[in-house]
Amino acid sequence: MKRGTSSPKTVSQRLHAWGVRTLPTRESIEKIGWLRPIAHVILRSDLWRFHRRSVPRGVAIGLVVGIFLMIPGLQVIGAILVSLPFRANIPLAVGMTFLSNPLTTPFILLGSIGIGNALFGLHADVSTLGRLHQNHAHVSQYFQWLMSDAAPALIGGLGVISSLVAIVGYFAAIFVWRWWIAHKWRHRWAHRIEDHADGD
Repeated sequence: MKRGTSSPKTVSQRLHAWGVRTLPTRESIEKIGWLRPIAHVILRSDLWRFHRRSVPRGVAIGLVVGIFLMIPGLQVIGAILVSLPFRANIPLAVGMTFLSNPLTTPFILLGSIGIGNALFGLHADVSTLGRLHQNHAHVSQYFQWLMSDAAPALIGGLGVISSLVAIVGYFAAIFVWRWWIAHKWRHRWAHRIEDHADGD
């Protein structure tokens, strides 16, 4: 094989390494104390398998919950619980919640308030949020700000953004899944041809 070309095995190894770094394991979920009473449901093997239906569902649920809740910890638990009735892939649902993180949260919040203002005719003052943050405001001051037009604008905007991102993520996951399956089949056929040629 020529130097600089990446083999299918290398692609698989990279995806596996990403999964190990990002996605939760059944053991890590089992350690969450208050989930133990329903652990037998959460740890069902079909909710941890990667197949064509569970993967897009897991991606979509993780994006909706991760963006809409915006509260670390609750995002993970919410993604797990919502995955159960939809038979979605739990590792992917949990992994996708990390799209909402300290780097992306300010953009999500500002975008949500802007969309909420535009859609519902509200007048939430986005600049106030920045001033509160700069002045290290008390929680009560944030609460007072939310009780203005900010709360409905934020909730409405988060609903719109999370729904749109989830739809895009769902169809992107379908596309990636089909590409991955085709990739695996091409790799398998290439090996069979090589083995057949070596046997001749």
